[in-house]
Amino acid sequence: MPPDDHPPRGANPPRGANPPRGANPPREADPPLFALLNEIAIIEHLARNRLERVLPEGLRASHFVVLNHLSRMGDGRSPARIARAVQVEKPAMTNTLQKLEARGLLRLSPDPRDGRGKLVFLTEAGRAARAACVAAATAAIAPLAGAVTEAELHAALPPLRRLRAALDAARDAEEPTPET
Repeated sequence: MPPDDHPPRGANPPRGANPPRGANPPREADPPLFALLNEIAIIEHLARNRLERVLPEGLRASHFVVLNHLSRMGDGRSPARIARAVQVEKPAMTNTLQKLEARGLLRLSPDPRDGRGKLVFLTEAGRAARAACVAAATAAIAPLAGAVTEAELHAALPPLRRLRAALDAARDAEEPTPET
């Protein structure tokens, strides 16, 4: 442990001042936006691992991401647009879509505007699977509810949504969005 992580020799921290295990304060040298994105990345990793353990048999986090994206953003999107939105390569998305289609959770239909293209639609089974995933995830994170208050969650959402929108806009400025 670096020396700056310890109080001076002989000094006792104020009663109740010790952070919970794993809640080390951010290094002051890290810029605030980097520190925030670093915390988000760690939270995402921990949450994804927790989610993977409770998903219905045969579903992976990558499958849930696609089901959730289609549920939130709407059906009829191209595989390329979904891949871009969830930040995976097109071959990985093709593999995920094939697995979900084989399970009857979505269907691929020809794109009427592009005879070579496909559009992705959730099936009723896909909507039910997404709901089952949300229920399993909600139960898995319920024990964590005391870590932050509901008011803190509501206060955190608007700036996080603005940050996500800014990151989406930056991505879109770097490369054009597929049409569908």
